[in-house]
Amino acid sequence: MTLLNYLIPFALALGLLILVHEMGHYLVARWCGVKVLRFSIGFGKPLYVRRAGRDGTEWAIAAFPLGGYVKMLDEREAPVAPAELHRSFNRQSVYRRFAIVAAGPLANFLLAIVLYWGLFVAGTEELRPRIALSDTPAIAVAAGVREGDLVVAVDEEPVHSWQDLRWVLLRHALDRREVLLQVRTLEDVETFRRFDLSGIAIDGGDQDLIARIGLKPWRPLIRPVLGRLSEDGAAARAGLLPGDEVLAIGGEPIAAWGELVLKVRQAPDVPLRFEIRRAGEEAEYLVTPDAASENGERIGRIGVAVAEPAPGGLSMFATVRYGPFDAAAKAVRQTWETSVLSLQMIGRMITGEVSWKNISGPVTIADYAGQSAQLGLSHYLKFVALISISLGVLNLLPIPVLDGGHLLYYTVEIIKGGPIPERVMEIGQQIGLVLLVMLMAFAFYNDINRLISG
Repeated sequence: MTLLNYLIPFALALGLLILVHEMGHYLVARWCGVKVLRFSIGFGKPLYVRRAGRDGTEWAIAAFPLGGYVKMLDEREAPVAPAELHRSFNRQSVYRRFAIVAAGPLANFLLAIVLYWGLFVAGTEELRPRIALSDTPAIAVAAGVREGDLVVAVDEEPVHSWQDLRWVLLRHALDRREVLLQVRTLEDVETFRRFDLSGIAIDGGDQDLIARIGLKPWRPLIRPVLGRLSEDGAAARAGLLPGDEVLAIGGEPIAAWGELVLKVRQAPDVPLRFEIRRAGEEAEYLVTPDAASENGERIGRIGVAVAEPAPGGLSMFATVRYGPFDAAAKAVRQTWETSVLSLQMIGRMITGEVSWKNISGPVTIADYAGQSAQLGLSHYLKFVALISISLGVLNLLPIPVLDGGHLLYYTVEIIKGGPIPERVMEIGQQIGLVLLVMLMAFAFYNDINRLISG
């Protein structure tokens, strides 16, 4: 993948999230009668400015794109004409100011709900939650897991995909308790597996949580039967045909498709003797894989795809789809649970249970944006929804400078019955700015460290 494959999806996602966040502030401010002076995507020197609307609002795109702002009429920033005092932000009731500030993060949550709803209604191709034992299977073995078990529910909560299973187990692992998996075996018998998650650490280094529990996706044995052939590929040139079953390569037996792929990849421009079975008869063909480059590595290719599985076989994938109302309920629940989990993880970082290395900056986010875009539109939209939730949660943290800090001030004002002194707010803004800069620096450090360490 080129740099543009990462930058373009990242820029599109970031631009959409900032636009939605600031549009939340803008629309509620206008609804409350506050005059908006500027709507900016990005900070710093404006690269593009256009005035529009009854109030001549400046719509701008600025040089530093990691954020945005809505500038409103405010006596604390500049003199306001007497005729427009009633449209000044600082003259609004505390409840209106609260609503205007809260609208930004809430818009991000609403975007996530809309994206999830669309995905759930349209349907997505998902990996089935059929399980196998990982390389560290102790907990799964103790639970009695058998290869090929299909998880139906966890503690009576329905599970429809591998992603559902990972999500539910992560939530329960935070509580460090036992969970009951309802499964259907390969023999189509429904039974239960009891997992003890009390000893599972949430932050377990590079290994995925579900692998530490002892699970991985189950994969059926894919026979080495040739499917569609490229007309100009090495396999077609050698005389191989669709439906040929590869028995051996270079005298070594081949039992699965993965073994065939590995042999071919390791032999660019090297003649290989294929022993195949065709229509019940065995034959030999000499195939010389073409050389190709993949991530800087020289590999072999013969231009052939695996044959389609026989009808009635165990498929690894399934289309997960919901009706409009069920999709809406699930979208709201997914957004809520992700928000709560994000707050729990932040709390675990503060207490030291989870490493601060899990904080990611723009480099890592751009990497995920590019990877999800390559996997397809549904994966990319899920990524955008997740980042939108993260942005909403981050902005609601009670840190001065962020929306959550202002909401904290307004909450105190409601309880106190009067505004907080300007000096106290100024000191809070300075502390908040320092905390935010430290957080950004730490995120950039983690990004750079990931790049160096691979």
